[in-house]
Amino acid sequence: MVNRISSFVPRRYYSLLWVLALFLLINLATRLGLLAFEADSANLAPGVLLTILAVGLINDLAASAYMLIPFVLLALVLGDGPRRRRLHAIAALVLLAAATFGFLFTALAEGTFWNEFSSRFNFIAVDYLVYTREVLGNIWQSYPISWLLGGIGLLAIGLIWLVRRPFLQAAGAEGGSLPVRLVMTIVLLSLPIASFALVDGTLRHGLTRPSARELAGDGYYEFMHAFRANDLDYFEFYRTLPPNRADTILQQEFRDGDPDIIFTADGAMPVTHQVRPAGPAVGKHVVLVSIESLGSDYVESFGGKPGLTPNLDRLAKQSLMFTGLYATGLRTVRGLEAITLSIPPTPGHAVPVRERNAGLQSLGGVLKQHGYKPIYIYGGYSYFDNMKGFFSANGYDVIDRTDVADTDIHHETVWGIADEDIFHHAIAVIGEQSASGQQVFAHIMTTSNHRPYTYPDGRVDIPSGSGRDGAVKYTDWAIGQFVEEASRQPWFKDTVFVFLADHTSRGRGRTDLPPENYRIPMIFYSPGFISPGQVDDVASQIDLAPTLLGLLNISYDSTFFGQDILVAAHRHPRAFMANYLTVGYLEGNRVVQLMPKRAAEVVDATTGEVLVDSSETDSLIDDTVAYYQSAAVELRQLTR
Repeated sequence: MVNRISSFVPRRYYSLLWVLALFLLINLATRLGLLAFEADSANLAPGVLLTILAVGLINDLAASAYMLIPFVLLALVLGDGPRRRRLHAIAALVLLAAATFGFLFTALAEGTFWNEFSSRFNFIAVDYLVYTREVLGNIWQSYPISWLLGGIGLLAIGLIWLVRRPFLQAAGAEGGSLPVRLVMTIVLLSLPIASFALVDGTLRHGLTRPSARELAGDGYYEFMHAFRANDLDYFEFYRTLPPNRADTILQQEFRDGDPDIIFTADGAMPVTHQVRPAGPAVGKHVVLVSIESLGSDYVESFGGKPGLTPNLDRLAKQSLMFTGLYATGLRTVRGLEAITLSIPPTPGHAVPVRERNAGLQSLGGVLKQHGYKPIYIYGGYSYFDNMKGFFSANGYDVIDRTDVADTDIHHETVWGIADEDIFHHAIAVIGEQSASGQQVFAHIMTTSNHRPYTYPDGRVDIPSGSGRDGAVKYTDWAIGQFVEEASRQPWFKDTVFVFLADHTSRGRGRTDLPPENYRIPMIFYSPGFISPGQVDDVASQIDLAPTLLGLLNISYDSTFFGQDILVAAHRHPRAFMANYLTVGYLEGNRVVQLMPKRAAEVVDATTGEVLVDSSETDSLIDDTVAYYQSAAVELRQLTR
């Protein structure tokens, strides 16, 4: 049988085996490199490691079918005969050199993506194709690109040099007649179709640890999968309940936090309820600062590293601290969604980057109905992640990098101007509006605590560009300067300041949704209005809007999914969190994880152990489904 096949297959096609060998070798090295970087000893257990490597090989082989296409087409186009054989050998070697460089470059890109997201390529990588300025600029500013490109170029030359003789010998051999080459082409081009039909995520999703699942994946294959399905329809992929059952559960969830809640009978959504404070509205300006990538693990007063945030720590003592707050996701756009819309993090894209992202109730919209002017102030270019489109469509004025004069900028990266500069500009904007008698709601988004972690010299005692610790300390310094400058303004005494993070700086952990990697700081600071104190109840980013509006005694009909922390969190502490495919719900010491293919599980929040099914776990899963299913229903009603 082997001899029959070898007699039919022209020797030219044996050169494809060398392409395959290089591709598999580089992918194996990438997998082992990521395994070492992850430094998770559980992945080194013989059974787990062998499974990672075996499943990884299958996924690599599936991806390799696509990588061979250019070589297959080249073998078809260049026919047989001495001259064409030589031409094919030279062209194939050039193509192999380019492909090898591409394989190595992709391995390098996977390493940087993993460092940022603890994941193989996913729909975030697809999204980033849209924002090439920011993404490529960030890479250029964060890494020694010239040296890295030169290094992989030399490595590619070295690999090509090692295989040049056998590869040229095979590539320069007879190619067969046109009918034979056509048959070979049809057979080989059917391999990508077969891999598409036969290989999916089933094998790697059999691994229990998230890092093991990602290591067993293939960056090329995951990218292609994300490109095909970079958004997810909740009702197609996730567990659902009968609508009436979901509505009943969800309303009970709200009653668990606030027994006196009054639902609106004619509300389009089951969560629609009346908020009617006892006293009159409090006429305070609101300045909301969402801080880039600041997990509680970096803030000493919230149990984090000592010495990095002296200004926030000092403010915390004078403020109402919320120590049990959890971010809903791992990206800025997810944090902006939660803060602005008070909605759980549904699978796929966050609302701001969806095609339809207007028509929901928003924090700015409610305040606008009560005479406020909502302003979103961002130090970067607001086309990124569609911030301008989203906030503008939902009633905010948008101010970004284009509105700040170059002479007012001390430093900037590809992500935006230094935090001190956007804070200084924000004070001018707020002052101008308040001087005209306008009530202001200013939402400021910082950018400095982001790779490449550079900032103006002389601000803190950690050199610029040396890492996240320095960026955190600089952002804290800028916040201190901001509060000091604001305290000299006439509007300061009539302002509520809110400081919280958009997300944390890390997502990897022993489960898909490790709660400790989602905990963020939040403080409400308003001397003379908000008494210092500490709230330790578990709460979510989506609870910010109802809590803030409650402090201001704002009356409104709410469709928010969040609850007023100061009213409901002690009775019903819970939080929401998500990564790229898994959405979850934290209650007590248990995390419910909803995953594609309608999978659901409950894990111990401390150990990560999957809990045995019981009536209690079933009830928790139903509670979780009710939230996310109802949120998905509401998102279907977006107007534009």
